[in-house]
Formats: sequence, structure tokens, C-alpha cells
Amino acid sequence: MNLCERMFDPGGVPVFESVFESTAERQPLRPVVSAAALGGGEGSGGRGLLPVLPALGEVLPEGGLRRGTAVSVGGADLGLLLALAAGVRESDGGWAAAVGLPELGLAAAAGYGLDLRRLLVADDPGPHWAEVVSVLAGAVELIMLRPDGPVVPKLAARLAAVLRRSGCVLLVAGPWPGAGLRLGVRSARWFGLGDGHGRLTGRQVEVVAEGRGSAVRGHTARLWLPDEHGAVRAVGEPAGAAGGTGTFSGIGTAGAVGVGETEEDVASGAAGTGLERMAVV
Repeated sequence: MNLCERMFDPGGVPVFESVFESTAERQPLRPVVSAAALGGGEGSGGRGLLPVLPALGEVLPEGGLRRGTAVSVGGADLGLLLALAAGVRESDGGWAAAVGLPELGLAAAAGYGLDLRRLLVADDPGPHWAEVVSVLAGAVELIMLRPDGPVVPKLAARLAAVLRRSGCVLLVAGPWPGAGLRLGVRSARWFGLGDGHGRLTGRQVEVVAEGRGSAVRGHTARLWLPDEHGAVRAVGEPAGAAGGTGTFSGIGTAGAVGVGETEEDVASGAAGTGLERMAVV
């Protein structure tokens, strides 16, 4: 059964409605990503890449996320997941979705640079998560996902075909069969806490990327994720050099580490980010 169907209002904003139809009546998905984007148009550097924050571009073998592929984020590190997704706002479409991530901190998402006005959230799709991903892949450029249990290779292969047709990037919190790229945090250390007092001011991590092709040998980098100003930058890079993308509005809150905030956290940490207009499906 399909849970939702992508439609557009006259302003070009994706709208989702619940529909119920039999498998026999299901129509093929129609990708909405342009051929220029898939073929390496002007905005993709000729390689069909989705942009990422500059600090993460140093650790990715191609400097970005290849469109139409699945990326596994080991250890389900939500900070790394959000940082990888933040570059979507630099693309032409700019829409992203989060599926099966009810603990995702919305203030943290806004802090890393995601536009909450262009973020679709399906907190608890249950066993229908794969169908939700299939539908969303035709409407957004990037999906953050935590599957509802282990993923069998056959299902992963079917979704891989959907991603290739649509050009959507799938960021999976956890393992994923056949992922072309795997990233994870090898080590991490928080700063700011004293002897039983103080506030968290930043996290220093070692990120490793490995996979197939040019990524088979693995790439590593030491990053602030985030630093004391909420930015994602390389260790040793001067503070402020990372620019205005990927910065928190309130480091030290629960949202700063990408976990579920209270309503008060969200209201204060995401003020002015369009939270009141965020789409929930």
C-alpha cells in the first residue's frame, strides 16, 4: 500500500496526501531531478555531485555526495548525518527529508544549515519505511533514514534502482547493503565540561570515509563537529574560516548534538528558521 503521493501546488511546493491503492494499480515513479543534475550539470562540477560543507568535502573521495547513491553512516552518528545533509540547501532544489528519525533535533538540523521550510519529516513510518523512501525519492534531493530493522540485500537493491532513477541521495543511519560509501566517527571527544560543571562547547572527531572505487583505501580527517561557535571545520583551521554554513545558534543545548529537544529547546534554538512552516508527513 502506498502511504503518500507526491503532488505540486501552483507554487511548486511538494504536498503529500495519504492514498491507498493496490500493488497492481501502482504506477512507476517519475523522477523529478533534471537530466542536467544527473549528468553533471553546471552546479554539480560535472560529476553529478550533491554539495557538502567544505570541511566534509575534504574527507569525501569526490568532494561531494554522488547523486543517486546510498551512503551509510556507521554508529548512527546524528551529528555527522546532519552535517552531511546540510549541503543540500546549496543545490537548486534544496529539499530534504528525514524518515524514521523521531529523535532528530530540529534545532540541531537548523544549526547545521538545513532549511526547515524545506525539510519533510516522517517520524514513524513503521514497516512501510521503504515505500515512504521510494515516494520521497521522487520529490526531494536527499533523504536521511533509519530503517525499521535490518535491511535485506534484495530490498536495498530495489531502492538503489529508485535512487538511480531519481538522483536522490540516501543517507542511512547504520549499515546498508551495497552502500557505495561508508562514513563513521572513529573517535570523539567533547570539550567544555570541567570537574562536574561547565557546558559543552564543541566536539572533536576523527571521521573516516571508505567504500568502493576511489574510496576503497579510505580517507580520514579530524574535524570539529561542531566547534565552540557551532561550525563544522577541520581541526587546525582558524575559527570562523568555515563561513556561515553549518553553524549552530545555540551550542550546549540538547539540540546541538542532534537528539530530541523539548518544545522549549526547539522554540528558542530554531527561531527564525521556518520551524513553524516545516512539513510533516
